[in-house]
Amino acid sequence: MKNKVVVTIAGQEYTMVAVEDEAYVHRCAAHVDSQLRELSGSRLSQADAAVLTAMNIADQYFKEQEASENLRRQLKESLEEASRLKAEVSECKREIFKLQNRK
Repeated sequence: MKNKVVVTIAGQEYTMVAVEDEAYVHRCAAHVDSQLRELSGSRLSQADAAVLTAMNIADQYFKEQEASENLRRQLKESLEEASRLKAEVSECKREIFKLQNRK
């Protein structure tokens, strides 16, 4: 179900239509507004500030995406290592059992 949510960004109201809940849309708008306000204090036009804000958010997005991929890779490597160690423990247990039964 799509929700219509009115948000304010840089003093201007926008009606957003989203499948996400209202709180999420407001959180996104607050983030954009905060980023835009950081640049609005400079001598940039509103359009230039909006473009730089979009670039900053895109930069944040790609850096977070890369960090997420790195974490996925580390998790995969850790799971593979845990699996390898589990197999090694099983082999060690078999060897111990064999040695104990030789007596």
